[in-house]
Amino acid sequence: MAGVYYCYPQGKHKALTMSYDDGRRADERLVGIFNQYGIRGTFHINSGLLGEGDRITAEELPQLYKGHEVSAHTRRHPTIARCPQEYIVEEVMEDRKALERLIHQPVRGMSYPNGSYSQEIIRLLPHLGIEYARTVESTGGFGLPEDWLEWRATCHHNRGLLEHGERFIGLHKRQYLYLMYVWGHSYEFDNDDNWELIEKFCAMAGGRDDIWYATNVEIVHYMKACERLVFAASRDFVHNPGAASVWLEVDGRIVEVPGGQTVDLI
Repeated sequence: MAGVYYCYPQGKHKALTMSYDDGRRADERLVGIFNQYGIRGTFHINSGLLGEGDRITAEELPQLYKGHEVSAHTRRHPTIARCPQEYIVEEVMEDRKALERLIHQPVRGMSYPNGSYSQEIIRLLPHLGIEYARTVESTGGFGLPEDWLEWRATCHHNRGLLEHGERFIGLHKRQYLYLMYVWGHSYEFDNDDNWELIEKFCAMAGGRDDIWYATNVEIVHYMKACERLVFAASRDFVHNPGAASVWLEVDGRIVEVPGGQTVDLI
């Protein structure tokens, strides 16, 4: 019987994703840096605050974040663990609706405003169409989360970013799927006067053939597509009931399983 591992697209075993909150004006510079180095990220936006102070306006949003993911952050950034369920439902659903009107794409993820959440909220979110949610805790590691709705990043960018990046680039054991996940707020680079930090990281981590550069939701959807594969009991063949391709490593060979097809693995 074949030994089978899930892979990222094109057979890669490392992925990098970025996650930035609040939609402040400094996102313009950050998106420019990401685009320069081929790095992709997710921007969690409070739709009810668009255009206030130094926040990106509704009119600017679709073009600025093109090629990245726009995700929810609640409508007006309340500390939701202190809020009644009715208010949480309104904050999440109205944020989704407003953002979806602007980008004409489903919004399926979020980050917890003020890092505030509870197990009750985690149980609620799937009923609101939310597939993943990022916390403000970090792991220091490169594993996939056990629960997409309690997704902890590798690090905040002010917590050993370059050191984590060097470790990540050096990872080579193909029996693992590695994920480096960085989070923060773009305005922090202005406050801390350390834009050179993210520029150095992106120059180091970008443009590498062995890394999949993905948004948060792309990682979630891809891994769910992997889980939906239907293997023969013998693992001699596999059927992909979804629309998107999934890649496997089969006894050291990289095998693409296109959407809707059955592929022999021997």
